[in-house]
Amino acid sequence: MATESKPPFPPFTRETAQIKVKAAQDAWNTKKPEVVQFAYTPDSIWRNRDTFLQGREEIVKFLTEKWAKEDGYRLRKELFAFTDNKIAVQFWYEWHDQSGQWWRTYGLEDWTFADNGLMRKRQMSGNDVKISEEERWFKEGVDVNSVDISEKHW
Repeated sequence: MATESKPPFPPFTRETAQIKVKAAQDAWNTKKPEVVQFAYTPDSIWRNRDTFLQGREEIVKFLTEKWAKEDGYRLRKELFAFTDNKIAVQFWYEWHDQSGQWWRTYGLEDWTFADNGLMRKRQMSGNDVKISEEERWFKEGVDVNSVDISEKHW
């Protein structure tokens, strides 16, 4: 839709880039693909690890399958860098598989935005690390933004 928009709009400042990052974090933490999809252009291009997608229908399918597998999903995103219509993000999220094994995923994302503030391209690279229950940062009831993540994890 030509009338779709999602402020703030590029070119970004540090403040508006930070707003975009935390809005994405909050949306993804809902684990609702049908809501998350509207942050992206209808023809948005994604690379998520080794998976290549295009368009909202594929995004919804991908996220539905992802969150069906990643139980207990809790995410934190932080601004890494920005310029004009691009934002780079560092992220961490925790989840457990069907056996109950907890994982922490560490990664980086590269975002490119259309003039209307919707993301037209998203590239993600990430690594999964096994963790114990005791090593978890984002336990239920913990505000993911309040967790002190040490430099060795940045």
